[in-house]
Amino acid sequence: MRVGAFALVALLAAACSTTAVDRGNYIADSRYQAQNVDSRVRFLVMHYTEIDEAQSLRVLTTEGVSVHYVVPDAPQLRNGKPVIWQLVPESQRAWHAGVSYWQGTTELNAASIGIENVNLGPVDTPQGRSWQPYPPAQVDALIRLAKDIVTRYNIPPTRVVGHSDIAPQRKIDPGPVFPWKQLYDAGVGAWPDASVVSAHLAGRDPSMPVDIRGLQQKLARYGYETATDGVLDERTKRVFAAFQMHFRPRDYTGNPDAETDAIAQALLDKYMPKEGGETPSAP
Repeated sequence: MRVGAFALVALLAAACSTTAVDRGNYIADSRYQAQNVDSRVRFLVMHYTEIDEAQSLRVLTTEGVSVHYVVPDAPQLRNGKPVIWQLVPESQRAWHAGVSYWQGTTELNAASIGIENVNLGPVDTPQGRSWQPYPPAQVDALIRLAKDIVTRYNIPPTRVVGHSDIAPQRKIDPGPVFPWKQLYDAGVGAWPDASVVSAHLAGRDPSMPVDIRGLQQKLARYGYETATDGVLDERTKRVFAAFQMHFRPRDYTGNPDAETDAIAQALLDKYMPKEGGETPSAP
């Protein structure tokens, strides 16, 4: 069937009307789309606010920091669904990660979505330091949000991180009571398999000291910015503590012990087998 000149012009005009946008001084036509593209979003970063909800919204909307989402500690419900505040469109950069590093990427503001959870973090009292818990309703809302984000952007488990993971020299949020395991059970983020951790411990005392350089190398392969010189200085201890706060929150003193080493190797086995090296023997 031959298409007449008039019909062809009509078809082209129809195509232009659906793909062209008049931007005032020019028209942008998007009928031709490149295939060699990827998403700006490659990481998901978790935080706590250290202040209450009202203060958090004020600071994050009027001062020199910002974030994509704020999860209240007591979310309101609309039609049975939790309400989460979105402060920045996902397509735009928010200022929540600062000087940061993860898996070879620096300045994660440009490549991440940030979630602030309303939580006071550490609370120091005469009896010592305690941490404000994350209430079940907040955890439920966070899981719904995070699962949606990692699904839409296909974010790998090892790229769901805390502020302390990407900036261990200056940050400790989202803290040791953050529900990383609950997120993992819901399909968000990474977690080691207990049986593999036990296999790598191989009967050793979990608190036994291990080779510092070897542990540094494992954490560097996993994503942390750390020296690999075998020196247990304060910078290295802060990296070890950040890893422990994420994956072994009952003890995050930063000491290079056998359990920390086993957890690190179990994560490498699970998520980076070609880079991780060792394969655990049967327990």
